[in-house]
Amino acid sequence: MKIILASQSPRRKELMKLAGYDFEIRISKEDETINSEWNIFEVPEKLAIRKANAVFQFLSANDQSIIIAADTVVIFENKILNKPQNENEAFEMLNALNGKNHIVITGVCFKSRSKQVSFSDETKVFFRKLLPADLKFYIENFKPFDKAGSYGIQDWLGVRIVDRIEGCYFNVMGLPVRRVIQEINAFNIL
Repeated sequence: MKIILASQSPRRKELMKLAGYDFEIRISKEDETINSEWNIFEVPEKLAIRKANAVFQFLSANDQSIIIAADTVVIFENKILNKPQNENEAFEMLNALNGKNHIVITGVCFKSRSKQVSFSDETKVFFRKLLPADLKFYIENFKPFDKAGSYGIQDWLGVRIVDRIEGCYFNVMGLPVRRVIQEINAFNIL
């Protein structure tokens, strides 16, 4: 069985490689619009399922691949902080998170011809307080426009602002690797 990673995230690709897996990437063009009736804590898992289904529909009838799709959201004060559209939006998000804590949830869906499994993983992230100039420096130099919540835990800002986490570090990067490995093993993929 081959693995298809339904994601264009460079961080998910990096984590799958670090975990030792060979895989092919097929990007899901699925709409990521959130249904207003969904519980916000279920959003990433529902979007991951939607992405997996979008890629699955293009597999041939005899293709025995397993698709892995994921979606990550940052939740702060019961609101989802998506990817920022511009520098002002990125600054507003980071300034709101500055000195506080928030939740990062990654939903993951595994889909093959024989079964589908989905789950979500939650990590609580605690930020130290940084000066507004530090936040502006980060935005101008690291361009976090492809990151939910406007930051990457693995880059400059993460090193400077993250005080501690409760949960999986890799989940904050976009893929709860330990749980993904467990599920891959359950699918009997070598």
